[in-house]
Amino acid sequence: METPKNPLSINYRIREGLSRVGMAMRIDEWNKAKATGLNPTQLAILTLLEGRDEDGLGVKEIAAHLGVSQPTATDSINALERKQLIEKRQGPNDKRAVRVALTDEGLSVLKEAGDENGLAEQAVGSLDADTQETLLVSLVTMIRQLQEAGAIPVQRICVSCQYFAPNVHPDPARPHHCKFVDEAFGQRELRIDCRDHLEADPAFRAATWNAFQPG
Repeated sequence: METPKNPLSINYRIREGLSRVGMAMRIDEWNKAKATGLNPTQLAILTLLEGRDEDGLGVKEIAAHLGVSQPTATDSINALERKQLIEKRQGPNDKRAVRVALTDEGLSVLKEAGDENGLAEQAVGSLDADTQETLLVSLVTMIRQLQEAGAIPVQRICVSCQYFAPNVHPDPARPHHCKFVDEAFGQRELRIDCRDHLEADPAFRAATWNAFQPG
C-alpha cells in the first residue's frame, strides 16, 4: 500500500510518535523487571510506592495511577506480598481500609533494579538542551490536560501543587517559585513527580495554570 500524499492530522502523527517512544519504554521496563525476577506491573507498583509516605496507597489508587484494573493490581500486590516486598496495613483514618506500603526488602529490589539510562532516556539525551526543555513543558501541558479531564489521577507535577507560584520572578531563566523550599527555579526544573507535592484544589490549579501558560 502506498503512503498517502496527504499525511494524517498532526495530532495523529504525534500520537504515533509517542507510541514508538512508549514501545522503547516498555522494552526498558521489561528488561529492568526481568533482572529483578518481577514483571513490569509489579516493578511499577514498587516504584510508585517508593515515592510515597509510610501510610502507602490503597489498591484503587494504585490501579488508577498505573492505568490497570483493580483485579490486575490486586493480583500483582498479592504476588509482591508473598515475596515480602510490600505489606498491607490498616488505613490511618479507616481501620477497614487496606493500604499497601513498601518493605525494606522491596526497597532493596528497587535499588537492585538501578536507574541506568534505558533506550528512551538515551533518545531524550540525543536532544539539545532547548529541545529537552520544550519537550518537558509540552509533556507537563499534556499531563495537565489529561488529569483535568479526569483521564488520569491528579499527578504530583508542579502545576497542580499548592506550593507552586509561576512567573513571579523577573529572571527569565528562573521565573517560578517553590514555596516549599522557598527557591526560584526555571522551566528545566519542573517536576513530573515531586514527593513534596501538596495537591491544590481545582480553582487554585486553574489560576496557577493561567499564570503559568507556556509562551
